[in-house]
Amino acid sequence: MKKIEAIIRHFKLEDVKNALSEQGIKGMTITEVRGFGRQKGHTEMYRGTEYAVDFVPKVKLEVVVDDDLAKNVIDTVLRSAQTGQIGDGKIFVSELQDVIRIRTGETGDEAL
Repeated sequence: MKKIEAIIRHFKLEDVKNALSEQGIKGMTITEVRGFGRQKGHTEMYRGTEYAVDFVPKVKLEVVVDDDLAKNVIDTVLRSAQTGQIGDGKIFVSELQDVIRIRTGETGDEAL
C-alpha cells in the first residue's frame, strides 16, 4: 500500500478531487496547510501598508491506495493540479506497513 500526499494550490482542489473520483478513488483527506519552497512567500497590501506573507496557504491531499493504483493516482494529481507556475506543489509517496479500520478491525486492503 502507498500513501500519496500532495501539496497543491487551493483553487485546484476541486479539479483534483473530481479527477480522482472519476478514477474510482473513494476516500481522501484534505488539510489546509501553510508553507514555502522556492516561491518564498509574497507581499500583500492591507489598508495601505505592505507586509510580507512568509508562509503561503496550500491544501494537503492524502490518499491511501493499493500499490497497483499508485501510479494512476500520481499521474491524475499531476495532470489536474499543474498550472506550470512556481508554487504548484509537491507529491510525496510513502510505503505503508498496514492499515486498520477501527470500526471492524479489518486490516490491509480490506480496511481501505
